[in-house]
Amino acid sequence: MLKRKIEETLQQWKNSPDHLPLVIMGLRQCGKTFIVRKFARENFKYVCYINFIKQPKRIAAFLGSKEVDDILLELSTQIRGVNFVPGQTCFIFDEIQDCPDARTSLKFFKEDGRFDVIATGSLLGVQGYGEKKKKRKRKKQDNVQLGKNSVPVGYEEIVQMYPLDFEEFLWANGISEQTVAFLKECMSSETPVPQGIHVAMKDLLNRYVAVGGLPAAVNKLLETGNMSKVDTVLRRILKEYKDDMVKYADDEDKPFIRGCFDSITKQLAKDYKKFQYNLIRKGARAEDYVGSLQWLEDAGMIHRCYNTEATGLPMEGNAIESAFKVYITDIGLLVTMLGGSTRSDIIQGNLGGFKGAIYENLMADILHKKEQSLYYYRKESGMELDFLLDYKGECVPAEVKAKNAKAKSISTALKHPDNYHIYHAFKFGDYNVGREGALLTLPTYMEFLLDLQPEEFVLAPVDSTSVNSMVSKLMKRQ
Repeated sequence: MLKRKIEETLQQWKNSPDHLPLVIMGLRQCGKTFIVRKFARENFKYVCYINFIKQPKRIAAFLGSKEVDDILLELSTQIRGVNFVPGQTCFIFDEIQDCPDARTSLKFFKEDGRFDVIATGSLLGVQGYGEKKKKRKRKKQDNVQLGKNSVPVGYEEIVQMYPLDFEEFLWANGISEQTVAFLKECMSSETPVPQGIHVAMKDLLNRYVAVGGLPAAVNKLLETGNMSKVDTVLRRILKEYKDDMVKYADDEDKPFIRGCFDSITKQLAKDYKKFQYNLIRKGARAEDYVGSLQWLEDAGMIHRCYNTEATGLPMEGNAIESAFKVYITDIGLLVTMLGGSTRSDIIQGNLGGFKGAIYENLMADILHKKEQSLYYYRKESGMELDFLLDYKGECVPAEVKAKNAKAKSISTALKHPDNYHIYHAFKFGDYNVGREGALLTLPTYMEFLLDLQPEEFVLAPVDSTSVNSMVSKLMKRQ
């Protein structure tokens, strides 16, 4: 059984007084259903689980009145032996994207207040796509009720869930929290990791790169150690993602979405990995594909890393909207898309020319799972900083090297602080911990240890009584 960080988030949600219905969004197959059902079993006496894909008949209970008692009456006629006990029952609405009315009902469950509700959805971000034909049909009907299936803004708490990050993968492989704490201490004190631990961690990172963080793939690795069986699992999941493109997109958009997705490995094979539409097909234009790329991002399958006009904070304000790289959300899926012997080559350390792209995607994967927006910096001269981090209130570049290599662009930036406003930098690669002036070199497996949480900033209360008193005295003197 895989230990997941989101379990703590779920417990905090339940313990919070007057909490809202919870909506967990995330990539398909990232473990949402398993972890929610496990949590509900452990924390509630009664659980009413509904999967709107596997149990489409349940949708009927939400189509009419949104009053909770009416919904319960409908469900009780469909589900034998169900118990709806106030304060002791948790409803799980799984794959809620297939029943928009159920999501609308979250507002009424909150107002009713008797039951907790947890909803999950794999493709909530793409809802609205595939609606063109339905809208045309609705125009012919006189009884259209606008806003009927509206998102209950203000009546739900949304949490993003991801595939396993590297730390969760370490836990799954028996690495203790004490060992993780030891690695953090080595990083913060800039002390090399003992060789035996260093070698073991490099091997574990290679396994993570080869397998990724999707629970089915990780479990198959732990159960069998057979990379061929892991590959079979990941190919099945990749097919399911492509099937979703067919199911949820408009007919005219489907080939464009598939074209964008299938081109990503070619995009990453270039020296400069900026996304180029003409690599999808000859003569392709941005206006033809921009919506399809957005579909993939909304579905959680990809994330973009934007070039910036300058190195400095805030990076979002410096981002160039038309210049970006595209990375696959889970590193194991990218390896599957590359095919051939890539997976075994990673384990054996025999990667060829694509190794740079793989380790860049790994860094993007780790940062994305830390809920970081992704940025890089590139000038026309060719100077390029792989990633820009908001680290302890500074813009700090991070270079990613698959093997030992010099970071020329970082050296340039550090030599000209007046131009680039960069005073510290990270370089990750096949190293142990070390420092070269303002450049801290770290082993790639330490990327997950970066502390990118904003510093807590608490304002002292305003002494309004004192201000009012001073004003009162001044007024009396006049």
